[in-house]
Amino acid sequence: MTATGLKRPPSPAAPPTWQAPAAARLLWLHVRGRRVPAALAGLLACGAVLGAGLNYHWFSAGAAAVEVPMLLEAGAAAIIVVTAHSPFGEPERATGRWLPFLRLALVLALCGAAIGVIAAGAAAGYDPKAGVDLADGILPVARDTLGFTGVGLLVALLAGGLLAWIGPLAYQAVCQFALIAGYTEPLTWASRPPGDPGGWASALVVFAVGLVAFTIRGPRLRPSGE
Repeated sequence: MTATGLKRPPSPAAPPTWQAPAAARLLWLHVRGRRVPAALAGLLACGAVLGAGLNYHWFSAGAAAVEVPMLLEAGAAAIIVVTAHSPFGEPERATGRWLPFLRLALVLALCGAAIGVIAAGAAAGYDPKAGVDLADGILPVARDTLGFTGVGLLVALLAGGLLAWIGPLAYQAVCQFALIAGYTEPLTWASRPPGDPGGWASALVVFAVGLVAFTIRGPRLRPSGE
């Protein structure tokens, strides 16, 4: 007896597997490709250092009460702009029509996260009975973080994403010098009082120009990589 003439019943079809929407997958790949989880960890570290510094009175008085938060704000901006680098390089730019929107959304989200974690760190270390609080409040944090991020985005256009961190850290050194020397130039916004209109205007203009240029063009790409 042979099985030539026997017909086997068709195998049942495999149940359909759930797949995330294409937009969600694209967003996740963009976030992973730019090491955003590591960037968020770095931003949390900035907030933790600020909270610990206020709690243990490392820089609660004197010039350090302004200088150290300024350094942490520049560090947060440096973390943000380094995410401009993509290991995929030109192929991603050539094939991704949503790439400008992803750039814009990612920078805005990370800026919001940076301001939020620094504010949370300041709130954690706040002690009104001991007179410990963040110098000048949260307004300079938002202004300085946005301004330093704008500087970093402009550097990314010229030097690439992996070198963009130089911009915020170098410019905060300029602002530190202006603070010590008593300069009143609006361009050194981080050394200005929290309600200074010129400081706010300078920081927001630099951030807006850097964000628009970065959204449209993206970071510089080197043929040999970075």
